[in-house]
Amino acid sequence: MSLISLLLIQADTAMKAAADATNTPVEKISLFNLLKEAGVLMVPLAICSIILVYVFVERLLVIRKAGQVDSTFMLRVREQITSGNLVAAKASCKNAAGPVARMIEKGITRIGKPIDNIEKSMENTGKLEVYKLEKNISILSTLAGIAPMFGFLGTIAGMIILFFNVQHQGFSLETIAGGIYTKMVTSAVGLIIGLLAYVAYNYLNAQINKNVNRMEAASVEFLDILQEPAH
Repeated sequence: MSLISLLLIQADTAMKAAADATNTPVEKISLFNLLKEAGVLMVPLAICSIILVYVFVERLLVIRKAGQVDSTFMLRVREQITSGNLVAAKASCKNAAGPVARMIEKGITRIGKPIDNIEKSMENTGKLEVYKLEKNISILSTLAGIAPMFGFLGTIAGMIILFFNVQHQGFSLETIAGGIYTKMVTSAVGLIIGLLAYVAYNYLNAQINKNVNRMEAASVEFLDILQEPAH
């Protein structure tokens, strides 16, 4: 066999090996397997995510319901108060419900007393209503802080275990790489949960502020009604 033939055979063998390598299926990362291999600290992160969803949805429904105020509510109250029909004004407040209506109802029950006393009573009622809207909102702020900490803790714990195994079982590039990317999952999940909790907290606070503005506007309008000159 000539030297040229030998070189051709070796080149053909190399080309076949390269083709086989390119045809080798690439292993894909399974999200489920990553989460499963991330370690026991995925459990508190899963609990954090469940609490996040529950608190956000529950508070969002409550806040949106509180913000549903009839655009003609204050107009009806004005007409009833100026006509001296306080019973009908109280009935309108009870039918309307919501924080604005309850605050106005408190003001109606104080009619006849000094304006300062009426304003103070309404202000105290408004504070209680805002407190009801803000109930459990602080949980989201707490989750925004502790979820990333759980994630970093999971990564650090995984790295400690990884280097312990290297020390006792020997160095392996595949083991190192596999161990690192699976343990980093906890950090990624923790950061995602923390980010979502932070966004949810600020969004709900913005919605609460809208309700507070409505309450303040209704309070000012009610006090103006009481101070209007009698016809």
